[in-house]
Amino acid sequence: MSRPLRIAIVGAGPAGIYAADALLKSEAAVEPGVSIDLFERMPAPFGLIRYGVAPDHPRIKGIVTALHQVLDKPQIRLFGNVDYPSDIGLDDLHEFYDAVIFSTGADADRALDVPGIELEGSYGAADFVSWYDGHPDVPRTWPLEAEKVAVLGVGNVALDVARVLAKTADELLPTEIPPNVYDGLAANKALEVHVFGRRGPAQAKFSPMELRELDHSPNIEVIVDPEDIDYDDGSIATRRASKQADMVAKTLENWAIRDVGDRPHKLFLHFFESPTEVLGEDGRVVGLRTERTRLDGTGNVTGTGEFRTWDVQSVYRAVGYLSDELPKLPFDFVTGTVPHEGGRVIEGGEHLPSTYVTGWIKRGPVGLIGHTKGDANETVAHLLDDHGNGRLLTPGAPGDDAVVDFLEAKGVAYTTWEGWHRLDAAERALGEAEGRERVKIVDREAMLRASGEQG
Repeated sequence: MSRPLRIAIVGAGPAGIYAADALLKSEAAVEPGVSIDLFERMPAPFGLIRYGVAPDHPRIKGIVTALHQVLDKPQIRLFGNVDYPSDIGLDDLHEFYDAVIFSTGADADRALDVPGIELEGSYGAADFVSWYDGHPDVPRTWPLEAEKVAVLGVGNVALDVARVLAKTADELLPTEIPPNVYDGLAANKALEVHVFGRRGPAQAKFSPMELRELDHSPNIEVIVDPEDIDYDDGSIATRRASKQADMVAKTLENWAIRDVGDRPHKLFLHFFESPTEVLGEDGRVVGLRTERTRLDGTGNVTGTGEFRTWDVQSVYRAVGYLSDELPKLPFDFVTGTVPHEGGRVIEGGEHLPSTYVTGWIKRGPVGLIGHTKGDANETVAHLLDDHGNGRLLTPGAPGDDAVVDFLEAKGVAYTTWEGWHRLDAAERALGEAEGRERVKIVDREAMLRASGEQG
């Protein structure tokens, strides 16, 4: 091949950027060279980090620095504000590229089959996260009328939702939250937030640092019932096998034995409570019913037949994310993933030529951001193996300008990496005026104007 290997990556979040990095570090990057175009439906890159990480987690957002270094490489171009498949489809991508990697992530809420979950005042955590992270495609307001709130789930997203609900707007003001989010949180009436887990402390999926951060707020009193500290043989084995699980359990134990303080907002972490029904009156949430559970020896739980009703006026389910189906690709609606073998997309038992997946669309929305590096390395290794053995399709128009001409002919107002630098500067300027690092621009048209969109 006398030209560089041309690769399209659909989705410019961490998973897609890690795949680009793996390609740049491969032998193919030396000979014949690689040319990588990332397509992102948002006007800005970074996916989950920009629109899925809570604004008061600057440490995690610091990952952006490393991703920046990848996108700065001359072999990479960014095409933002480009939607798959309405702006560019699979057949188009195969016309311009030797291979396509999908890394579209997951931003919808997994369903929870509980009576009453559809009531007004019952929300998906993903929708709330999108609101407070300033996603341009969601409403600008959020109803925060409830004084007592339930959060269902014991993962990091549940912690983020509970913490944002329990903090004051002024605590979050130093972050990048946009004005509409600050105004919404300033009107928040929540005084009690109750987080519910079906199993015990050893089975919680919190990260130790994220859990401990709950207790750092001067306004949040974290409360754990001593009766919820219980372990069976399976739980003890989990703690011995996982330093993370052991650290989480120790933190919860320490909170359970201390005296309750007087910080104004109470955040309760409940274990062994399985939600059975969201209670409603006149179509609105007025309570939550749970069944007490007990450990069965293996770390799993069974119901006890004891029920409790909790006085709450809103419920947030944080039971997992779900990816959207990608047209022209096979899709498993149960797992919310594209069927694959080692990242090679599989349809009808055969590898769909030149088509690959990585990240959450590949393995489901589990693990931390860093785990997507291993995903990317596996997928890229198989892509390069297919290239080396002549299994990739031959694109009809592999020149660098072909896709640019295609998008411009369709009138797609795409953004670029240079445009991101302009948007970044605009957000930092807004922040500087208020003594903050950045203020996020929410409106899509405003993002495009700040980026100096192409097309």
